[in-house]
Amino acid sequence: MVVIGITGPTGAGKTTVLNVLRGMGGAVADCDAVYHRLLRASASMQNELKTRFGGEIFDENGDLRRKELGAIVFEDPEALSDLNAITHRHIIAELKRLIAQAGRENRPAIALDAVALLESGAGSLCHVTIAVTAPSEARVRRIMAREGISEDYARARVRAQKPAAWFEARCTHTLRNDKSQAALEARARALFQSILCKEDL
Repeated sequence: MVVIGITGPTGAGKTTVLNVLRGMGGAVADCDAVYHRLLRASASMQNELKTRFGGEIFDENGDLRRKELGAIVFEDPEALSDLNAITHRHIIAELKRLIAQAGRENRPAIALDAVALLESGAGSLCHVTIAVTAPSEARVRRIMAREGISEDYARARVRAQKPAAWFEARCTHTLRNDKSQAALEARARALFQSILCKEDL
């Protein structure tokens, strides 16, 4: 089974690419969803966060108080580094479990979907990594349509993320979403077929 890392900036078309792999029988692990699930379900991760940042970062229902935690970590680079170290370690452990589960299900591949795939260390779990990129203007339009936000806010979101070239330089493959959705799907299918057919993985 092949482990494929999928990354790239928001609005580039990662969901389209992931749906192609699902259609080919592959599994998908959404790292953001894994993180949110662990915040609710992992007593171990919760306890580590409480020990480092204080019990008040969780409310009486066990939900993370994001503003309180954000106020701590965004003013303190060391605190942010500690937060990432704790959460990334737990996320990677859960990803390893999901990879093993996909193997038991005889899936041809599993994709790890994460904007911070490379920074978090999750990229080390992958046989190959794919950067899904798109022109900035196209990303702005997609984000506006998808989330119902203003153009100014969408542009700010795009500017806040790393440029396409950063992802492309660090991944083993690139899918540029610069034509139609059908064209991206065709490119993704061809790339996945090529990856799955390689015997040296």
